[in-house]
Amino acid sequence: MKSLKWAILGPGLIAKDFAAAITEVNGEIYAVGSRSYDRAEAFANQYGISKAYENYEEMLKDEVIDVVYISTPHSNHYEYIMMALKYNKHVICEKAIVLNGSQLKNIIALAKEKNLVVAEAMTIYHMPLFKKLKNLINEGAIGQLKMINVSFGSCKEYDITNRFFNKELAGGALFDIGSYALSLTRMFLSEQPDVVMTTVKKFETGVDEQSGIILKNSKDEMAVVTLTMRAKLPKRAVIAGDLGYITVEDYPRADEAVITYLNGTVEKISCGHKNKALLYEVEDMNNSILNLNKADDLNSLNLSKDVMSIMDEIRRQWGISYGKSDEI
Repeated sequence: MKSLKWAILGPGLIAKDFAAAITEVNGEIYAVGSRSYDRAEAFANQYGISKAYENYEEMLKDEVIDVVYISTPHSNHYEYIMMALKYNKHVICEKAIVLNGSQLKNIIALAKEKNLVVAEAMTIYHMPLFKKLKNLINEGAIGQLKMINVSFGSCKEYDITNRFFNKELAGGALFDIGSYALSLTRMFLSEQPDVVMTTVKKFETGVDEQSGIILKNSKDEMAVVTLTMRAKLPKRAVIAGDLGYITVEDYPRADEAVITYLNGTVEKISCGHKNKALLYEVEDMNNSILNLNKADDLNSLNLSKDVMSIMDEIRRQWGISYGKSDEI
């Protein structure tokens, strides 16, 4: 595979793992940008990166760079994605890719105008297991899809200074863990839901602490999503049809699933490896860029767009806005 010139914008915790994945798949990383030069330089030294920048825009002006990975808090993703596209860079951005559908609509339009690839670094869309399960379902393995049940509970330590509880940084369960649950749900529903019903318990800072979400589309496929960030719940997905159901444990980076058929037969499905989750994201991004005019590069981004639309409606019902960062 041709080596692309990758850059990392925001060398945070997840960026360390992603840098290792880029290096393994791509062979090298060309540049890293941080608001602190010392931090950028330390990161560059750790991962053998050629150039370190203390200004994001200066890095993005570098014409050598082909593709940028953005791992800053999602409250400023929109600003940095648009800046990267302005300077003709392909972009893969951490979840949640932006804060609302209007922002993503603008990104998609600019990427299309400039013939650039934009993708969300959402493991659900890139894990080989889910691609295989999607094919099995399309082939009728569990019959007609009826119901999806997804839960995710992460018990965050009480700390109102943490970004998870900060409304200005788009905190709350929906954007942190709910993005996984809704991405899986939308990936397996055969079409976008047109009914959204939800209830929420808000944290004292005004972000969503826990919620229940019910979705239904015109084919009467339904989904129930359960989220909480102040209690532990299994990261479990159940996808049910009229001939059987699929169970996936720890679904954000799953490599195994179990199909239980109505006659009691149980089949184990294994595909990919959970420890390679970020490698699959890098591989898919490289392939999309190198086969820009041959592949459906907007496939996963269209899923992201649908998820963002669902989130918009959920937040509308909850009356939750994230301030200036929520605007375009």
